[in-house]
Amino acid sequence: MRILITGSAGFIAGYLVEELLNHGHEVVGIDNYSKYGFIEKSYDTHPNYKIVKGDVKDVALMKTLIADCDQVVAIAAMIGGITYFHEYAYDLLAENERITAATFDAAIWAFKERRLKKINVLSSSMVFESATTYPSREGEQLQCPPPLSTYGFQKLACEYFAKGAFEQYHLPYTIIRPFNCVGVGEQRAKNEKEILSGNVKLAMSHVVPDLVQKILKGQDPLHILGSGEQIRHYTYGGDLARGIRLCIESDKAINNDFNLSTPVSTTVKELAALIWKKINGDKPLSFISDKAYEYDVQKRVPSVEKAKDILGFTAGTDLSATLDEVIPWVKQQITLGNI
Repeated sequence: MRILITGSAGFIAGYLVEELLNHGHEVVGIDNYSKYGFIEKSYDTHPNYKIVKGDVKDVALMKTLIADCDQVVAIAAMIGGITYFHEYAYDLLAENERITAATFDAAIWAFKERRLKKINVLSSSMVFESATTYPSREGEQLQCPPPLSTYGFQKLACEYFAKGAFEQYHLPYTIIRPFNCVGVGEQRAKNEKEILSGNVKLAMSHVVPDLVQKILKGQDPLHILGSGEQIRHYTYGGDLARGIRLCIESDKAINNDFNLSTPVSTTVKELAALIWKKINGDKPLSFISDKAYEYDVQKRVPSVEKAKDILGFTAGTDLSATLDEVIPWVKQQITLGNI
């Protein structure tokens, strides 16, 4: 299968491209390198991979790339840590809508005029930003109040793009919702505003790499946002890539939506304690709570049964094993000056 991936130089896409190539697919990527700049990937010279530097909003270019593809995975978007939700509240809505519309325009054309069979839309756990029912099942995003952040609202809009394109043009789709991807490959974004957390500048305002870098830099007591009782499901990037591949390959995923996540809930304090122990051993840990951001969701717990029952997907990599990969990566990036 030949698959176009938008935003192919990004974090989750880095895991996905490798997963697809390892399972015999051809991959065409497009990215404008606006977030990190150019980053060399291990698969850049793979014979079944082609990367094009370009803007996804360029519909003519997108039509050229998508013309001989069987499926497209729409990942390209402005995305960042929680500081993004405040610093770029308008751009997260406007720019991501332009990206989404251009991707769908090209996909609808390729479905009608060429061989495209389906669009796969990478949504977000943030569609459940206002949920109060846990675990949040697929469909709950239509029952709970809409997201409060412009980022969450736009991700929900992506799902309506898929619904509208199918209703009007019969373009098949799969909606994919990753939960708290954790892994290697993230760096400080070029347009990320530096935020001071205690005596350490936050790298990306994503909790795992930022906690790791603060502990590696010797911060003590450790600064955390809010109470530290926020609940998340930290899911390994390799597991998410496998789940996305199953969504691409399975006919059962057509016109369906899936939460892709580990089933394990972890509080920020539990996460911090695990990282602390791996780096500092039995040294006592104490916290300072910094003021929380407005859109720091306190609880996000997905139902994972649908993906398991229909796709046979489970996220089996535990958080401890994931951190054993992430901590050395962050340490290396600190040395290189990337974080």
